[in-house]
Amino acid sequence: MKAPYAGGCQCGQIRFEIRAEPLTLYACHCKECQKQSSSAFGMSMSVPRDAIVILQGTPKQWTRGADSGREMSCLFCGECGTRLFHNPSRNSKITNVKPGTLDDTSWLKPVGNLWTRRAQKWVVLNEQMLNYETQPSNFDPLFEYYRTQH
Repeated sequence: MKAPYAGGCQCGQIRFEIRAEPLTLYACHCKECQKQSSSAFGMSMSVPRDAIVILQGTPKQWTRGADSGREMSCLFCGECGTRLFHNPSRNSKITNVKPGTLDDTSWLKPVGNLWTRRAQKWVVLNEQMLNYETQPSNFDPLFEYYRTQH
């Protein structure tokens, strides 16, 4: 698949488009992502922040602390509650799209796992992926590995 990528919330109130290629895609096993996704992990697809165009609706926003100690700005649909994007304070040029909100998810293939020390015991980690016990201090290896895989 090539940009643009279309997506939206569950109820259809918010529609967006991503007009650049992803920088990386990974699973995060931190407690906050487990709560946010109501599952064993959350997925994040990093894209340039200025590549996201909201076509319809206005996401609501709230800010929370992250397991890394930094702040995370979370954007979601105020009607159905679908989490759409996370804007990390560590990098104001990147947005982490929640990739399950894309219309076509068939091409998604994560290249890494973050916060593996908090992964559910039944989760089997792929040793061919980049796996980090906590938050990596440098995301460049995740960006580079994604480029070589896609």
